[in-house]
Amino acid sequence: MTDDAAPADRVDAPDGRPWRAAEVRRLLAFGAASLPDGSGARWLDARGRPDPSRPAQTWITARMAHTYALGELLGAPGCGTLADRALGGLSGPLHDAEHGGWFASVGPGDALDGTKAAYAHAFVVLAASSAVQAGRPGAAALLDDALDVLDRRFWDDGAGLLVDEWDRSWTVLSTYRGINANMHGVEAMLAAADATEDPRWLERAVRVTDRVAAWAEATRWRIPEHFTADWTPDLELNADRPRDPFKPYGSTPGHGFEWARLMLQLDIAAGHPGRRTEVALQLFDRALADGFDGRGFVYTVDWSGTPVERRRFHWVAAEAVAAAEVLAMVTGESRYGELAASWWGLLRRRFVDTDRGSWHHELDAHDQPSATVWDGKPDIYHAVQALLVPDLPLSGSFAESARLES
Repeated sequence: MTDDAAPADRVDAPDGRPWRAAEVRRLLAFGAASLPDGSGARWLDARGRPDPSRPAQTWITARMAHTYALGELLGAPGCGTLADRALGGLSGPLHDAEHGGWFASVGPGDALDGTKAAYAHAFVVLAASSAVQAGRPGAAALLDDALDVLDRRFWDDGAGLLVDEWDRSWTVLSTYRGINANMHGVEAMLAAADATEDPRWLERAVRVTDRVAAWAEATRWRIPEHFTADWTPDLELNADRPRDPFKPYGSTPGHGFEWARLMLQLDIAAGHPGRRTEVALQLFDRALADGFDGRGFVYTVDWSGTPVERRRFHWVAAEAVAAAEVLAMVTGESRYGELAASWWGLLRRRFVDTDRGSWHHELDAHDQPSATVWDGKPDIYHAVQALLVPDLPLSGSFAESARLES
């Protein structure tokens, strides 16, 4: 047993649930500084101060809207107002009133990135879906608009997947295809299915997920991330840019954990418990074998499982513990609960920043705070969701789970 699995460091009952609840409140308080008004979420630095040199980005604003909608559903004071501010950014400055859809970012000043990315649009769907569940004003109209754009502009019905990126006027479609946008697309579709009760979104989530499962099985359960325009895996993309924050070379163990969790949530939403459990187990075990080096989780590995980027990211650890918690619930096997308990200890020691707030987003290979790939602390979404998983009923979406709990 490694030092990171020592029983004394575990976050077990009876103190686990109270600590998680307090940590959610602490994260929600930290993230509030990103939403002083309705112009879009500010990028927060390591101390939680808005960075005026950074633009307001759609994906971060949408994640904040989703997270504070969850807070509202769970009765956390002030979260409804913060969710509304984030929704205001999505309905206002970040929305392209001329061509439709959402800009990648706006600001500082008059700067604007008009790229229309499936990744960001999926988060708008997620945000609006959660806000509908939370009863926030304007959320239903935002969701209708976001689902229409996702359907008309990004959904490739022949492939059963989402294309990745358009220019501002929807004239030029990039030849790149990516699984990251599709993963968050599945998350968004599950949330939309719960918010709208439209079975189309659940059916599409199933189609995407089953294609990803087939690709993963063909590559020994390491999920190909990058593809050409005809959906041929491009396994060597960005071999010269291993630290790319969105399109890194190789396999990403954190996404293996995240897909495992989503597959189990999908089965529950579709009423087919167990159908994808074996796939989830394979993805989890591969991510564990490749990604955990005895002290923490590496960012990426090559196609033989050798680590490429050994830096630690908070979102990888968060998704690992969330997947372990869900597998413990679904399978009843003790090993998943034991892994989750030891990983909560790791998170508390290494990532939770009790001095400056939130969680360190990046650690170097020696587990010291770093900012080579991700600077600052702009995102509380992964951490909050991981903290909620063990204590909410399991369903297709976090908003539905929070609604059931409340």
